[in-house]
Amino acid sequence: MRTIELLAPAKDLTCGIEAINHGADAVYIGAPKFGARAAAGNSLEDISALCDYAHIYDARIYVTLNTILKENELKEAELLIRQLYDAGTDALIIQDMGITRLDIPPIPLHASTQTDNRTPEKVKFLQNAGFSQVVLARELSLNQIRSIYEQTSVPLEVFVHGALCVSYSGQCYLSAALSGRSANRGECAQYCRLPYTLVDAGGKIIANNKHLLSLRDMNRSENLEALIEAGASSFKIEGRLKDVSYVKNITAFYRKKLDDILSRHPEYRRASSGMSSFSFEPAVEKSFNRGFTPFLTEKRTDDITAFDTPKSLGEPIGTVKEIKGNSFTIAGLKQLNNGDGLAFFNSRGELEGFRVNRVDANRVFPLEMPALLPKTPIYRNFDQAFEKQLSKPSAERKLATYICFSDNSFGFSLEMSDETGAHILVTRPFEKEAARRDQQDNIRTQLSKLGNTPFETSEVEVNLSENWFVPSSLLADMRREGVEKLLACRRIRYRRELSKCTTNDTPYPEHSLTYLGNVANSLAEAFYKTHGVTQIAPAFELAPQKDVPLMFTKHCIRFSIKACPIFQKPTSVFKEPYYLLYKDTRLRLQFDCKNCQMLVYADNKQ
Repeated sequence: MRTIELLAPAKDLTCGIEAINHGADAVYIGAPKFGARAAAGNSLEDISALCDYAHIYDARIYVTLNTILKENELKEAELLIRQLYDAGTDALIIQDMGITRLDIPPIPLHASTQTDNRTPEKVKFLQNAGFSQVVLARELSLNQIRSIYEQTSVPLEVFVHGALCVSYSGQCYLSAALSGRSANRGECAQYCRLPYTLVDAGGKIIANNKHLLSLRDMNRSENLEALIEAGASSFKIEGRLKDVSYVKNITAFYRKKLDDILSRHPEYRRASSGMSSFSFEPAVEKSFNRGFTPFLTEKRTDDITAFDTPKSLGEPIGTVKEIKGNSFTIAGLKQLNNGDGLAFFNSRGELEGFRVNRVDANRVFPLEMPALLPKTPIYRNFDQAFEKQLSKPSAERKLATYICFSDNSFGFSLEMSDETGAHILVTRPFEKEAARRDQQDNIRTQLSKLGNTPFETSEVEVNLSENWFVPSSLLADMRREGVEKLLACRRIRYRRELSKCTTNDTPYPEHSLTYLGNVANSLAEAFYKTHGVTQIAPAFELAPQKDVPLMFTKHCIRFSIKACPIFQKPTSVFKEPYYLLYKDTRLRLQFDCKNCQMLVYADNKQ
């Protein structure tokens, strides 16, 4: 039976707790340092508190330590890992292989997507090197995932939702080269989201002031069953910089999707315990998104780009029907609310937003009337009513609990056992006397009041030899003690996986590493040498190079402009190479059709 995990993001403790409440089987969160989102670090105290909460439901906490480390950071990282282990962390997500050579506790290591995991050979190596889970490249198709699964046994983690890096993760040096801010050090400057002008070798403008390296957001919610069948076990939502309403909505949405699949497939089981109930209907289009794409799940398609804007579009709600004074009507079926945030593309092709002041049926009165035209598509990127729902408690997660109340020779006994088999017994001496009224209903009512605890009554059984009088105060006291004992029992029963990468001579798939190996310290170098790598170049961040690819991407601009010689029949021919221009930045494009990818260089000959 294969375990299926929903893995949600958390920028902080609050987001982490809500991810658990809304159905996550695991949460990934940034450490105080060395995470690939430098702005999303968390204290050890908060990580410890999140672990304590998650473990009640058998949910796991993965901490991201997925930057490359400089030589003088190794000892600090070693100490931090020990502290994270003591705080209850279940696994570390890492990029730097030097970590495997540190003196660290037996904490499982997951290979970050930034270790560029896209072939069976690479994933099998990581498996043999002792990694407990491998995060696959976002760009892989179902067939590629299936091929890796068939040749390996390590659990495979795939992204299913959220922002897309245009480059293969770990293989983007654009920010480091142009600004000194390295993505592999958690400081990406997001040059991919800037507006560029595309010109050919002769200077002819092909596209003007478009976000030509910006992609839509991933949404593979309709592909979950196919991904499971292909071999994926962990389903990851991107978003360690997203707010709590995003985490609530998207986690709940995927929880419901996965639960539906699991209900039809007994050969799979959920990775944690407890069931979540929601006070709202999850809807992914209501949270931040740049438009959605399943992103190369089956084949290359033309729906992956977000050339018009890198900002959130939200949900399409209709088109402008009639403009009258300081208001307009919308042709659409969506219910609008006072305070909604709407957006449209203006005459310059820019996304422009405005706030709804008042709504009368389908007539909208903005705070300030924008320059709209009839038939203009309108999007809602802030749903006031929906966000108000999410600002309140919006989910409860409960463990089904069986309760049995009975008498004994000296008083009464209370047994409680939850859905995982955790079991406790509470006894109370009490001088029994016959009751005037039947006690069964009151006993069940009092013992079912589990309220603001992780438990929910599935059944209350009452076994009394006679109709003894049982005070409500006694029942409440025994119930409180029972809950405390059951929680303590669950914490004792929780077992962290123990694993440690061991030194062996499993051969690495390559004999030499260029700057693409991201080797930034002596321990990482020693790791690769042990595994048969004979030539190792330093990381780009240590020794910046010129005239080398700064980005490797499956996104192909030549495909986007209908000029791909493989998949299309170009109707117009532009002289290559193509260039991307933004202020003083000039990037040269190269097309590697054999591997169906585009390479981006800084143009040093300008």
